[in-house]
Amino acid sequence: MAFMDCHFYSEALGVSVSMYVVVPQITQSQIGMDSKIHGKKHPTLYLLHGLSDDHTIWLRRTSIERYASGRGIAVVMPAVNRSFYTDMAYGYKYWTFVSEELPALARSFFPLAEERELNYVAGLSMGGYGAMKLALTHPDRFAAAASLSGALDLGRFAREQVRNDDFKLIYGDLSRIEGSENDLFHLADQLAANNAETPQLYQCCGTEDFLYEDNVRFREHLRKLSIELTYEEEPGEHEWGYWDRKIQKVLQWLPLPANL
Repeated sequence: MAFMDCHFYSEALGVSVSMYVVVPQITQSQIGMDSKIHGKKHPTLYLLHGLSDDHTIWLRRTSIERYASGRGIAVVMPAVNRSFYTDMAYGYKYWTFVSEELPALARSFFPLAEERELNYVAGLSMGGYGAMKLALTHPDRFAAAASLSGALDLGRFAREQVRNDDFKLIYGDLSRIEGSENDLFHLADQLAANNAETPQLYQCCGTEDFLYEDNVRFREHLRKLSIELTYEEEPGEHEWGYWDRKIQKVLQWLPLPANL
């Protein structure tokens, strides 16, 4: 794999931003790497960070580069600060950045595939919310989405935070989250009502995680709507040992086309 530490200007945000990108590379003599390339343009996983982290965290806390190499998948890891992947009421347009500008710029910089069936999104905690939001809002763009310990019941999560100044800056009136374009339950309702092609969805959470009940509620909501979901739970907390194990499962689960 080739690793790029990429710094570029965002028109959506009006500032320079950062992302890490790893891209498949075939090597003959590199020790300890199972390298694979599917074609001239690479299947791509957009991998999202959590509330207290940045674009560097997945590479620092896991072996994502090594895991992705065996699957021949490029991984794009953007920084979005504490934005909850949202166009903020009092701040920056991070949803516009991550949903529109980022994929276009990444494809202009690197040989990344544009086809729906070759694009995937995943994330942990806040990033799990962002992954599901992207997939449910734009099911035509992503073949699969995965949430690891995601903050999926955003209305409850924002209301019950002891320090919720971040959420007031992001959303303004917190009572307006539920039923809005930022509410995953509402987005799932819309997807089901429109009979749109649903991305394959994966969700996992540790049973000792403080977000476990939120994940159970979201799972049950998707089941009520007959939206297919791969769901896994096991003993585990909100920590990197769990996420390192689960991102390996996600990479194996991703629906790479058989003809690649």
